[in-house]
Amino acid sequence: MPDLIPKGLTRRGFIAATLAASSARVLPQIGKAPPARRVLTLVYDRSIGAMRAIDKLVR
Repeated sequence: MPDLIPKGLTRRGFIAATLAASSARVLPQIGKAPPARRVLTLVYDRSIGAMRAIDKLVR
């Protein structure tokens, strides 16, 4: 069975190459999307007896 891993490619190098390839595919789609707004809502949570912040992204 032939060796499928190229010589000199470490695990760290493989992870870096995979992240670079995936970001090259994802970043153009993010650039085309309209900017999202962050909405922060404070609610009283009876189970913990305190206020809780809920952060939502709204497009």
